[in-house]
Amino acid sequence: MHKIAVAKGDGIGPEIMDAVLKIFTAANVPLEYDVVDMGKWVFDKGYSNGMTPEAQETIETLGILFKGPMETPKGKGVKSVNVTARKTWNTYANKRTFQTLHGVDTVFSKAGITIDITIVRENIEDTYGGIEHMLTHDVALCRRFITRPGSYQVIKYAFEMAKKKGARRITCGHKSNIMKITDGLFLEVFYEIAKDYPELNADDVIVDDLCMKLVTKPDLFDVVVLTNLQGDIVSDLCAGLVGGLGFAPSANIGDHISIFEAVHGTAPDIMGKNIANPTALLLSGIGMLRHLGLMEMAAIIENSLLYTLESGVHTGDFGDKAIPSLNTTAFADAVIANFGKLPAQNAKPVLANLYVTPTIFKLDKNPMLESIDDEAINILGADFFIETNLQPTEVAEKCLKHTLTLFKLVTVTNRGTQVWPKGSVFTNLVSQYGCRFESIDNLPLTQVDILELTKRMMKDFKVCSYELLNQFGYKKAYSLAQGQ
Repeated sequence: MHKIAVAKGDGIGPEIMDAVLKIFTAANVPLEYDVVDMGKWVFDKGYSNGMTPEAQETIETLGILFKGPMETPKGKGVKSVNVTARKTWNTYANKRTFQTLHGVDTVFSKAGITIDITIVRENIEDTYGGIEHMLTHDVALCRRFITRPGSYQVIKYAFEMAKKKGARRITCGHKSNIMKITDGLFLEVFYEIAKDYPELNADDVIVDDLCMKLVTKPDLFDVVVLTNLQGDIVSDLCAGLVGGLGFAPSANIGDHISIFEAVHGTAPDIMGKNIANPTALLLSGIGMLRHLGLMEMAAIIENSLLYTLESGVHTGDFGDKAIPSLNTTAFADAVIANFGKLPAQNAKPVLANLYVTPTIFKLDKNPMLESIDDEAINILGADFFIETNLQPTEVAEKCLKHTLTLFKLVTVTNRGTQVWPKGSVFTNLVSQYGCRFESIDNLPLTQVDILELTKRMMKDFKVCSYELLNQFGYKKAYSLAQGQ
């Protein structure tokens, strides 16, 4: 008997969690549940991360969290407890499986198109770092982090999962045609890892084209791996293909801790009415059982759920309106009553349990993710982001005074578009410019050189921020301006 942490959630969370645990109990699933305090009501008690210290300790000790939907209070400046949990415990891979469920009608099921897509979303980095600043009254900045080690973790997981699944295809969704360095790095790591999996058909698709293809020919895709924000959007799109978020399970996989959850909302309008649909949370729980090696029980419960749906049993949010809907408790009872029955389509093989008590990791320091690179790193200049309402030529004239013997002014941009030395009077401006200084003859610079230039620039402008222009080996590690 293994113990896991359970957080019932907000809104309809306790109702659907109780229904799922009732099904698990009826199936004699060998789990014990330690209920922990997380969610909106914990925020309201003054815990800014949405969980009590005792809850965090329990989850870190047990290694598995099964959670219901949770609400983040609006207008209180606090971060989402869902995102905080994923990032705190480095659950770097968000796996969401979308499959045709017979009894859940969609335009694709009516057309006889079977969907079986697994989205693997990077779960830690990207804009979900939530690092934002107002640089001027009119200009907001969000920092987007894509790292080589973080990309490696999630993409390696996606390939391993695709191999075990027997996938025919694994696709990287990206926007590296625009974000050439950040998405370009993610795509580069994808193809580096693909070399180790010659049996898998690995390819890539620009994310907007991916979305178009998903809503026209979703059966073309099998496993798709994406960065965080793009993965968030695409996974919700895929939920719409199979009936909505009420049928979308979610697993957040890490090396030490994993979280299984329903990603739909808390539905406060139906809270306490016992009419919520527990299917998404049940599917997430079935994924958790397989993660724990409880293969036989996972298959029995999933086959029963598929048989139940196929039979026309439904809650009020879907299904044949000519058939009376069941409440949450009755739906769970129907699944229990159908244990041992197989659906006519897509029955899951009943495999022997592989359950082994997991190793509990005790860490005494934070793991440092770092790729080894022997290439020389040189500083070739800096981008200065300044606040001013001067015209581009006036900005350039002031900057040119500070070039002296080490630097040359290469370009002046506004919102990423070059406005000096070439530009157009039709380019609208905001009161913040980017001024790029590079070293003369590409000679290496020091941080002290950049600091001296910063001090000189501050005599004429408010310097909001600056970024070093690095070169790794012979590769410049910065992008050109639009129009440069």
